[in-house]
Parts: sequence; structure tokens; C-alpha cells
Amino acid sequence: MSHRFQAIIEQDKDGYFAYVPELKGCHTQGDSMDEVMKHIEEAINLYMSTM
Repeated sequence: MSHRFQAIIEQDKDGYFAYVPELKGCHTQGDSMDEVMKHIEEAINLYMSTM
């Protein structure tokens, strides 16, 4: 089964922050866009594996 989730990514002076509004508590951060994209994908997979 495949799911799609919208991730919100914001940038500030310390790097990038990402969260998924549909998945309460699913958030991460990274120093670059590539890093935060990798981390949010991992966070979503971990979140879904606990459901």
C-alpha cells in the first residue's frame, strides 16, 4: 500500500525544519535541503511502521 503525505519545509538561520501536518509529531531538521528531505522520508517511514 502506498501513501502520499505533504511535508512542510521551512528554512531559518540554523538550517531546515520539516513536518507532516497529517502525522502528529512527525518532524525533523537538517542542515541542507537534501538532508532534511532524507530525514523527513525516514521520519514518515518510522511513523508509519509504528501504526
